[in-house]
Amino acid sequence: MKKLILVLVVAMLASCSAPQKTVIAAKKTLKGEWSLDNITYDRSGIFEVNLYNDASAECFTGSTWKFIPNNNTGKYEVNQSSCVSTGARNFRFTIPKPEADGAYYFMFKPINEKKKSTNNNAGYRMTLQHLDDATMTWAMTVSLEGKPFVITMNFNKIQ
Repeated sequence: MKKLILVLVVAMLASCSAPQKTVIAAKKTLKGEWSLDNITYDRSGIFEVNLYNDASAECFTGSTWKFIPNNNTGKYEVNQSSCVSTGARNFRFTIPKPEADGAYYFMFKPINEKKKSTNNNAGYRMTLQHLDDATMTWAMTVSLEGKPFVITMNFNKIQ
């Protein structure tokens, strides 16, 4: 009976640590610089999308993102000359343990150079749909005319 209880406890501990190992592996894969190469929507049409209360989706296309997992910070840079606000922005990020349905999320909030929130401590949550050594995909669901509207962001690793 003691062996059975010990086996059950070990099995439970192993299953609890598996998502944490996946999150750690994801952060290692995320480390480095990425380019946000394209942004798509779940329906056709012309939309004026402002991402992260910062700039238009067009301004984010081609932006570069740097992730530093050891302190959960990063920086993205909007460089398009046609955009009103260009330059670097800092953020803090996390990849929490998966939800009950197994979905992983990427969450971040804008911060200043002193690592203080710049958006009244508000952040953003995207589904981490895909992550490997070369590509990453986020999906953010917002509301448009009372219906879900999915914005998909596709990244390619630079280094």
